[in-house]
Amino acid sequence: MNLFKSLKLTAALGTLAIATSAFAGTVSTDGSTSMEKVIGLLSESYHEAHPQTNVTYNPTGSGAGIAAALEGRCDIGLSSRDLKDKERQSLTGTVVALDGIAMVVNKDNAVSDLTVEQLTGVYTGKITNWKELGGADRPIVLIGREAGSGTRDGFESVTHTKDKCKYRQELTSTGDVITTVSTNVNAIGYASLSAVGKKVKPLTINGVHASEATILDGSYKLQRPFLMVTRKGQQLSPDAQDFMGYALSAEAKPLIEKAGVVPAAK
Repeated sequence: MNLFKSLKLTAALGTLAIATSAFAGTVSTDGSTSMEKVIGLLSESYHEAHPQTNVTYNPTGSGAGIAAALEGRCDIGLSSRDLKDKERQSLTGTVVALDGIAMVVNKDNAVSDLTVEQLTGVYTGKITNWKELGGADRPIVLIGREAGSGTRDGFESVTHTKDKCKYRQELTSTGDVITTVSTNVNAIGYASLSAVGKKVKPLTINGVHASEATILDGSYKLQRPFLMVTRKGQQLSPDAQDFMGYALSAEAKPLIEKAGVVPAAK
């Protein structure tokens, strides 16, 4: 093969490599532990359609995911709370889904409904015994999430309890909250609705069950957004752009519903 043909072949192969590598890499996501099921289902489905692209998930919490997006340590940050005004200066939060924050108690707890006002009283230490809420004469054990958690931020925002909660334990994941409440008859905690399962009992709030309909119409008061967070002025890779577009598409809607949350896509 002469030099000219060799150069043409090399150039052609290079062009092919560029074309295929546009969707042949890794999309890194980092953040909210509450979004684990959503991202898991979306990334699995996306990988089936694009086997050359892997979507990774690092469950660090909303605050850490926002920081990772800001510092360029991931393609897409994940947050289960709204961005704060200061964060919006450098970041864009795109709503993928709406999630109900479920209040959960042990399955042996007789209490089944609380008002938002009662929740505020419980978590600020004004109500300390289940008998004050129609339950057994037992002390209330308050379980919450760590500082920086989107679930905690969402709960404290709705109940107006920021910096006022008297937590017994501050746990680092949704799963830890569920497990702790399931093993302590006196405990109450909050968790993403999609993570509740059958180990604990979800309470109605103001007499309203958390569901897609009650979240969309606003009658279930404990709710927050699931966001994909990106940095302003920084273009995503082709892989990350395509995955984000897929997550926001009508095609992804059944997967988001399967995860137990309400899709933002119409």
